[in-house]
Amino acid sequence: MKQLFLFLLIAPYFVIAQNPPDSLKFWDSIKSHCGKAYEGTITAGGKEGDGFVGEKLVMHVRNCEDRTIRIPFFVGEDKSRTWVLSLQEDNRILLKHDHRHKDGSEEEVTQYGGLSTNTGLPNIQFFPADEHTSNLIPLASTNVWWFTIDETSLTYNLRRIGSDRLFTVKFDLTAEIATPEAPW
Repeated sequence: MKQLFLFLLIAPYFVIAQNPPDSLKFWDSIKSHCGKAYEGTITAGGKEGDGFVGEKLVMHVRNCEDRTIRIPFFVGEDKSRTWVLSLQEDNRILLKHDHRHKDGSEEEVTQYGGLSTNTGLPNIQFFPADEHTSNLIPLASTNVWWFTIDETSLTYNLRRIGSDRLFTVKFDLTAEIATPEAPW
């Protein structure tokens, strides 16, 4: 009886330990699209003349390593943007926006983003602006980026807290497109 009581007392810990954190489920969902490209549409925040409206929007889950996923985001002919997701030791995810010139060198405004504050959910991860972002782009100090993913779509979102700034691009995961050339 004593052994049964002990087993019932510690069994829930084994069940919890066997379930991966939600951030890893999200990570695996993104990785399942490695090598694939998808077209997107602006669903919120697009404004005429912003450089996005009217352009073909493409994301390519180009490179998937154990702890890094690189997703170039092409806006028309502009191949300067790559979302870089890095899995941290504590299973949180770091988002950085890597911006490059055509020669491959870093733009002045690059490597901004943030670290998820917790393990999130399997279908959504939030990234509030980090200190580097605040120093680099003071207006972006209140930025929060997030990705959502399900069986049919992935969204990239930006909200600037305290303003009306909202930007969302939704990518159709049911309609793979031809793989684009490499980013700059």
